[in-house]
Amino acid sequence: MNIGLIGVAACLGLAALGSALGAGAAGMSAIGAWKKCFIQNKPVPFILAAFAGAPLTQTIYGFILMNSLADINSNPMAQLVIGVFAGLAMGVSALYQGKCSACASDAYGETPQGFGNYILVVGLIETVALFVMVFSLTLVSKY
Repeated sequence: MNIGLIGVAACLGLAALGSALGAGAAGMSAIGAWKKCFIQNKPVPFILAAFAGAPLTQTIYGFILMNSLADINSNPMAQLVIGVFAGLAMGVSALYQGKCSACASDAYGETPQGFGNYILVVGLIETVALFVMVFSLTLVSKY
């Protein structure tokens, strides 16, 4: 058995788990904000869907890194370590991006102001996952 395949699978699995949890939290908040708008007969901001979907990109980053990890069969320990830690970092990034998106949906649903500020914070959290992917790809290229 190649222990490195655990890292290959963990990279995508952990990133996707974080995406699911983050998108779930953000989606529930968007639905709640929409419900409040319907009850108050206010315009319903469709833009909240952007917050709900924001954590999904970490799954793509995990997939890209997973494919690169699968190509370094010569070093199973590198596959394991990089895959587990990078997947975990991307997953946590997605989870907290979803939590911030949930707060943003709630705030924007109350008053349609501040979208630029909210999306900025969501984007900053996205940057963590992007950095993890890029820096991990740099590590993978050394093997």
